[in-house]
Amino acid sequence: MPKVSSVIVPYASYLRVYEPLAAFPEPERGHWARYARRAERPSYQDELRRSLADLLPTPPIPVPVHESGEAFVAEVDGVLCVCPWRTRLRGWQALGELAEELPAPVLDAVLPPLVRRQAALDYERWMARNPDARPWIRTSTWQVPLNWFVLVSDEEREYEKGAGPGGAAPVLRYRTPMVQARRRTARALKTLKDTFDEGPLIDGLVDVGRWLEEFHPRSLVELDYGGLVHVLPAGHLEGDHSAADVAEGIEALRDGDGAAAGEAYGRLVERWRSVRDRRSAN
Repeated sequence: MPKVSSVIVPYASYLRVYEPLAAFPEPERGHWARYARRAERPSYQDELRRSLADLLPTPPIPVPVHESGEAFVAEVDGVLCVCPWRTRLRGWQALGELAEELPAPVLDAVLPPLVRRQAALDYERWMARNPDARPWIRTSTWQVPLNWFVLVSDEEREYEKGAGPGGAAPVLRYRTPMVQARRRTARALKTLKDTFDEGPLIDGLVDVGRWLEEFHPRSLVELDYGGLVHVLPAGHLEGDHSAADVAEGIEALRDGDGAAAGEAYGRLVERWRSVRDRRSAN
């Protein structure tokens, strides 16, 4: 596969769902079956590099003209599962969130208002024809949302140190069966609602729980630190057990131990302080 770009991968984390081929109707199922047999497939970074490369022309291309036919592939207990990129759909959705992330002058300089309005009109027309569309991948810049950690457990943590400067980048991810992710979400929601009237963690869990319900029950859920491995110090990355801290905090709330829950939350805040500080500097 040709090299698409040398642009730097942004500091973003990802929540992905890999669905078994049986979840897809024909002819899409046949497409993914043939795709999975290919000798070479793009990497996680390739998707980002292609998307970022589209922003270089003048005027920029905020959303691909055609939907991607690429996917990530995983085998789960002998069952082939795929996570379609759906880059065009995710691009439209991300574009709608940019106004909350960037000051207006910066946003207008990066993506002129005329370009954004045309993309919004294209999205509106497309959604009218595809009202049930949803992405298989969620993205979060400069952080891993706390509600994502609820879906996984520390025992599912996979860490690869990497090969140092110029070599392979570190990898930190969690993979869990869909049934486990849904069960943990439901239990955590009950605990949080029994403890608090409302809050961003509850809202986030409700949202991600509804999203998970849209996929096949035999799917695989993956939480990937993605580009955040480049912003977290190596020692911090190796010792990062945020999912364990979130689980400990929720368990403490379930037991009525507010002090222990506060300590777990304090560890999370301290661990992610360097990322927050770097985001502020940018």
